[in-house]
Amino acid sequence: MKFERSRLLALFAAALGSAALAQSASAGTPPPAAPAPAAPHASAAPPPSAPPTSLSAEQIADRIQAFYDKTKTFKAAFKQVYTVPTYQKTKEGVGTVILEKPGKMSWRYTNNGNRIVSDGKIIRIYEKENQQMYEQPLDKSPYPAALAFLVGTGSLKQSFKLTKVDPTQAKFEGGLVLMGEPREATPAYQKMLLYVDAATYQVRRVLLLDAQGNKNRFDFTSTEVNKVPPPGEFAFTPPKGTQVIRP
Repeated sequence: MKFERSRLLALFAAALGSAALAQSASAGTPPPAAPAPAAPHASAAPPPSAPPTSLSAEQIADRIQAFYDKTKTFKAAFKQVYTVPTYQKTKEGVGTVILEKPGKMSWRYTNNGNRIVSDGKIIRIYEKENQQMYEQPLDKSPYPAALAFLVGTGSLKQSFKLTKVDPTQAKFEGGLVLMGEPREATPAYQKMLLYVDAATYQVRRVLLLDAQGNKNRFDFTSTEVNKVPPPGEFAFTPPKGTQVIRP
């Protein structure tokens, strides 16, 4: 069976979005249209304090970076909503994610059995329905910049051109919203929106938008920080009969 590039990029986008949400606290609803990229509603508890509106985008990024630089491991439940307007299709995924610096991650999709696993050297993307697994060295993969700074490498300011978005317009009153455009082009997305807790500078949600208008949104709950992951969490052997694809 053919492993379509579009599906591969969607899976990499999944890894990107959820990792960028590490330390998120509450969920939201699908984003409405806006003059800037669309922004999702906040439906759970709002950010706990009014945002320091005098800060520049770069200053906000510095505070986000400082928070994540102190985070060694992260675990959360996640919900993903991937929308393809052209075909009027929406796919949802739920599960758990564990991240560990440097470069390790483990995504367990409980609704479809998919897995995304990196041991820091090799990234493996397994699709249960198609019985396929894409495998590639991490340093040769389309490793997303937003993921990089969360798992021990990279920098928000170095990887993205950042601008502030009005949190009221983004329907994220009391919080902070940053829009990032990657400095190096990637087919996975064109813009990334970070929805940030104004009190802690934790990223609550991420919205990714690509050139085709597709949207990839992640919400995280039940977060745990700096706890030791279970043994073997970042190793994965696919079921017998799985087609392993290596570029």
